[in-house]
Amino acid sequence: MCGILGVVAKTPVNQLLYDGLLVLQHRGQDAAGIVTAEAGGVMHMHKGQGLVADVFRTRNMRSLKGSIGIGHVRYPTAGSASSLAESQPFYVNSPFGIVLAHNGNLTNHKELKDAMYRSDLRHINTNSDSEALLNVFAYELQKRAHGFQLDSETIFDAIAAVHQRVRGAYAVVALIAGYGLVAFRDPHGIRPLVIGEHATQEGTEYLVASESVALDTMGFKLMRDIEPGEAVHITPEGELRSRQCASAPDLVPCIFEHVYFARPDSVMDGISVYQARLNMGDNLAEKIRRSLPELDIDVVIPIPDTSRASALQLANHLGLPYREGFQKNRYIGRTFIMPGQATRKKSVRQKLNAISVEFKGRNVLLVDDSIVRGTTSKEIVQMAREAGAVKVYFASAAPPVRFPHVYGIDMPTRAELIATGRDAAKVAEEICADAVFYQDIDALVQAVSDASGGRITRFETSCFSGEYITGDVDAHYLDEMENRRASPLSKESDAANADLNVGVAEQNLM
Repeated sequence: MCGILGVVAKTPVNQLLYDGLLVLQHRGQDAAGIVTAEAGGVMHMHKGQGLVADVFRTRNMRSLKGSIGIGHVRYPTAGSASSLAESQPFYVNSPFGIVLAHNGNLTNHKELKDAMYRSDLRHINTNSDSEALLNVFAYELQKRAHGFQLDSETIFDAIAAVHQRVRGAYAVVALIAGYGLVAFRDPHGIRPLVIGEHATQEGTEYLVASESVALDTMGFKLMRDIEPGEAVHITPEGELRSRQCASAPDLVPCIFEHVYFARPDSVMDGISVYQARLNMGDNLAEKIRRSLPELDIDVVIPIPDTSRASALQLANHLGLPYREGFQKNRYIGRTFIMPGQATRKKSVRQKLNAISVEFKGRNVLLVDDSIVRGTTSKEIVQMAREAGAVKVYFASAAPPVRFPHVYGIDMPTRAELIATGRDAAKVAEEICADAVFYQDIDALVQAVSDASGGRITRFETSCFSGEYITGDVDAHYLDEMENRRASPLSKESDAANADLNVGVAEQNLM
């Protein structure tokens, strides 16, 4: 999961991009990058590892000149490196000069990379699927740019060819030197992408972002979502053009955005994330009522922050007190994003501290958005018991996570997923809870569908159901992916790429 931004404005965009990336920081804490473009096509880049506030200093911001730009916050997905070499945006100088930032994961990355070497004669220098996607786009653009001139239709034809070649999930923003901003979304719309506008005396400004919250906080009005398979081209003069570039677009958005990743104040594909989570709480409450007819629960306590809306609605539905039982240290990163079980386990108690008065002598129901590896859940249950809880029940607003997510969320191996091969009772034993309650998958889909007003009834649910919407993921694919992730050769290659690319953090690109 990553966060992307693209801006075409009438004034310098460096501050807009910085502020927008701060708002999207929850989508990635591994690295951040910004590229801006001046009139005439000169582009400037700065990127680095770490949080937005740490990557960009005053001297970096001053060098990011221009009224058009894109930004990216990253966390590494399955098998990818945590290195400067993998940081985005990526750049190629042919044709025209293109920079690209990508949210998602390509399921045919290996085949694309091989094709680049064999027939397209383009060099891929990292293991990043985003670099492969950039080069596919550049190659298809070069094939169609007769006389080295571009127009919107030529760009859209190239994106249509990208859709034919690329499989998986991708939401993209790109700059083409001298020709403006391009944004497009995969034909299933798995990853989110919205566009907003801001009226000024000089003309209309446009902002494309992963979540609507980035528009809200910077004074842009949400226009709409970019449709599955659709491409948008905004010229340097601020003219907006769009076209459907996929032959059979079909909106099937990732449901895990609403479970965990997106901010509750975002609206994506017309769905309020907050309302979806309230609905999850209602449905989960009914599941608990059926499973535990004689409710011996004294208090409902959320695991901050993502589960608060679901926990509050669950408590109201069951007529139980809702209390804040954990204090969160906001200066510790998300454990879900942190690599390595030992790091995640250690960070839990640095991030959360129990408020003992809410636990002592009580039967508590802890509510979390999901249970992925179980390491964090086990530590939290232990903290509740140490704070004096008599019984500790644990409820998940999401169904059991039993399958890898190959479309851009880092839960890659079945061995890491606590629900793989275990029912709720076995999971309860593993995390030392008195009982575990999972949301049913049909109830989750219904909760998010209801938040759309019934307009959307199909969602990408592969990590719960094992059904992969792109149709190219099978047991053999998952085995290969897990083997690559575990391979020490892959890690050595990533380290070599990091050394080779150490000089690309800040530069004028043209």
